[in-house]
Amino acid sequence: MAPIGHRTWAISGGHIPPESSGREPEHTSRDVLCLLNTGDADARLRMTLYYEDREPVGPYPLTVPARRLRHVRVNDLIDPEAVPLGVPYGCVIESDAPIVVQLTRVDSGAHAGALVGLPALPS
Repeated sequence: MAPIGHRTWAISGGHIPPESSGREPEHTSRDVLCLLNTGDADARLRMTLYYEDREPVGPYPLTVPARRLRHVRVNDLIDPEAVPLGVPYGCVIESDAPIVVQLTRVDSGAHAGALVGLPALPS
């Protein structure tokens, strides 16, 4: 299959819910990047996070193997800096190969229990 997708993606609605209920890690509130690489070569990504009141942080390097889907918990990104909980963020993902990106939010807070898929904007 020929690679599908784009090389640059933007997400403006990031926000890792600060509260969780239930056992960890399966019930931890989180944002998850869903990354699809249909090409024959690994895709090397660089993600930069943007905030309302401070300078951008990044790049966060990621790899999506050829012909694979990869889920990355934004909560688990710590280098160059841990992503703060409860703080709105946006991100730009740049890839050396075409990929498809979606953001999924799991909110397991005491009054929630929501799973939401947020589309990314290809550029």
